[in-house]
Amino acid sequence: MSYFPGPVSADNKRLSVVSESDSTPGQAPQVKLHLLNVGAGETLDLEPLAPAWDRWGKPAAWLPDGHSLLVTADDDGAMPVFRVAVADGTVTRVTQDAAAYTDVVVSPDGLSAFALRSSYEFPAEAVRIELASGDVERLPAPAERPTIKGKLERVETSAADGSRVPAYLALPEGASGANPAPLLLWIHGGPLGSWNAWTWRWNPWLLVSKGYAVLLPDPALSTGYGQQFIQRGWGEWGKAPYTDLMSITDAVVQRPDIDQTRTAAMGGSFGGYMANWVAGHTDRFKAIVTHASLWAMDQFGPTTDASQYWLKEMTAEMALDNSPHLHVGKIKTPMLVIHGDKDYRVPIGEGLRLWYELLSSSGLPADENGETQHRFLYFPDENHWILQPQHAKVWYGVVEHFLSRQVLGRDVPLPEDLGL
Repeated sequence: MSYFPGPVSADNKRLSVVSESDSTPGQAPQVKLHLLNVGAGETLDLEPLAPAWDRWGKPAAWLPDGHSLLVTADDDGAMPVFRVAVADGTVTRVTQDAAAYTDVVVSPDGLSAFALRSSYEFPAEAVRIELASGDVERLPAPAERPTIKGKLERVETSAADGSRVPAYLALPEGASGANPAPLLLWIHGGPLGSWNAWTWRWNPWLLVSKGYAVLLPDPALSTGYGQQFIQRGWGEWGKAPYTDLMSITDAVVQRPDIDQTRTAAMGGSFGGYMANWVAGHTDRFKAIVTHASLWAMDQFGPTTDASQYWLKEMTAEMALDNSPHLHVGKIKTPMLVIHGDKDYRVPIGEGLRLWYELLSSSGLPADENGETQHRFLYFPDENHWILQPQHAKVWYGVVEHFLSRQVLGRDVPLPEDLGL
């Protein structure tokens, strides 16, 4: 068990604490809230503050009277603010919108809180939350929200075992039965996470503006849907997470405003792992983009900078059962491999081995001139993320070039910075 300190109550007598159980190959971690009475010199109360609450709460701030704690937690495609009563652990949702709240602080009178709020419709903005009513007011800012050329919908389907598989769908302007949009399946990283907050790195609206619809699913292993939803995919990444992704894709391509003949899949980190797994298990997509991705699980485990965690997640046998590299011969879809040389979470060896095996062993052979449809975008000085603004422009430009050629059958120039 690991423990992480949270905020201290106003009277300096109580400390909020988060516990995370040690995972095993058969059991996903569990996250719970606790209280430590530091004023009395007591040891940590091992009983959770809200034992029946099936969410992974992050303590944010105490109310001044010390009777309640404000907490944020992933919850069904959002990250609301909750109030947890210290006396009996009752959890009450404060904010009702489908947004993600961070950096929560409480006013001195305890009547309101201030926070940053974002969603897939707008980047982070400062807000005031009236704690009694849950009403949220956007505070004055130097700029208005950016104009989004499209719309966001919440969609869902049912998996084979009856589990709900939810997602966001970002649609371009003008998508209709008469003008269906090509679809990009975006698979989130983590894998313990959720699509619920604005991001500048993987921003769907940049490709929506090019005419694509972007599907953002939360498959098994995603947070915000309860412990069992995480457990469904634990240690079996290639099973429920994969079938959930295919189920929600199957449902969305039935829409008249989606062109099921023009689809692609993309993901980074764990999402890149899933992109690799998808490539070896279906040829339904016209293109696959895999970024900072796990490829050979026996190689990845001992070389990642988090190997001590990885050893608790899968046995050697489980890692092989879930390793995409064993299915390279079935890959018939053109792939764009992206990797940074200074990536220590998913070391560059994963990308290099994936590239070599795509060229030597995949089911998409080179033509008579030795040309391949696979591509490799290499960043010598980036890590697990592409952080430099100019490199981010190159990233999006190469992705658009690759997708346009493979999905749309059009040529879009490569970024000039590549010098090609």
